Amino acid sequence: MSWRTVVVSSSAKLDYQLGFMVIRKQDVVKIHISEISVVLIETTAVSLTAALLSELTKKKVKVIFCDEKRNPSSELTPYYGCHDTSMKIRRQMEWTADTKAAVWTEIVSDKIRKQAEHLSEYDRDEADMLFHYITEIHFGDETNREGHAAKVYFNALFGMDFSRSAENSTNAALNYGYGIILSAFNREIVANGYITQIGLFHDNMFNQFNLGSDLMEPFRPLVDQVVKELKPVKFEHEEKVRMLQVLQKEVLISGRKEFVNNAIKIYCRSIFDALNDNDTSLIKFYRNEL
Repeated sequence: MSWRTVVVSSSAKLDYQLGFMVIRKQDVVKIHISEISVVLIETTAVSLTAALLSELTKKKVKVIFCDEKRNPSSELTPYYGCHDTSMKIRRQMEWTADTKAAVWTEIVSDKIRKQAEHLSEYDRDEADMLFHYITEIHFGDETNREGHAAKVYFNALFGMDFSRSAENSTNAALNYGYGIILSAFNREIVANGYITQIGLFHDNMFNQFNLGSDLMEPFRPLVDQVVKELKPVKFEHEEKVRMLQVLQKEVLISGRKEFVNNAIKIYCRSIFDALNDNDTSLIKFYRNEL
């Protein structure tokens, strides 16, 4: 099972050799592709061979490219991640509005629950407000309890002056972490044979990852936890490496401990089962370790 997150942050040449990704700098490092879950190319001073990209795609390794400011800007997504992709996409087109709304209701409820639990760790009174919001959620979250919860949550977590639209180290860390989580979800969506553009709730014609944006919602508080602990006064290489560790955090899902990377796989498959069988009881949400 793949588990490594490989970060390339300085000038290097990457190529493929007998099952290994070879990183050529002053020294040569070889990592077997079967161990790799994510490759983050953090600098534009890296060259890669087409052979390596082809093998990484075949093994469903998520490759994320950063721009000149070292922020994630694109990712490698295969055309076909599953042998029965055409059938899966036909199923995706047949998901009814009621089925999608039912699943979205469960996703929103779990996201708010995890936000409330996170605030409870800091003994914030707003946690009770969020738990109450869960009881007020209507089918499909028609009254937008998610949006109201988000405002209360971020102000309680980072202060009343905090705004998600501000340019600061906290938002830079949040956006970076969310980008990493979204990439992991896009990988699993494609690996299961579905397309990322058609979502459950998100429906932006300019968003290539509407479905990933939907499914990742309950995992956002994992990023928030890291940022809260990090308290970044700057957001540079050291802080980015710390954010990447969110994928190696252990959580509880299906009655056992799993790394977040693997929990995303289990959760995504359960979501697709719920959508295809019109049964939200099939959804497997993670829980933080006690």
